[in-house]
Amino acid sequence: MGKKPVGRVKHIPQRTCVGCREVLSKRQLLRIVRTAEGVQMDATGKLAGRGAYLHDKRSCWARGLKGALAHALKTEISIEDRARLEEFMNSLPEAETDG
Repeated sequence: MGKKPVGRVKHIPQRTCVGCREVLSKRQLLRIVRTAEGVQMDATGKLAGRGAYLHDKRSCWARGLKGALAHALKTEISIEDRARLEEFMNSLPEAETDG
């Protein structure tokens, strides 16, 4: 007699924050996508285009905007896109201190 399958474990996609390099589930990170219109936030996580992921922490965004985000998206971030992303970054909470 063979063993019965107990039930499938649902696959949870993992992504890496380009700011701090921490690997988390896709749903815990914010997606930024490179489209024909430029670099923008992807609230749905489903926009077509090359994507990169960041925590919702200002420290990760600051590191990402220094160059890691542009590298991950394989593009130069325009002045307008950078201003929009920095505006969003400034609305984020300061990072909690890691104990």
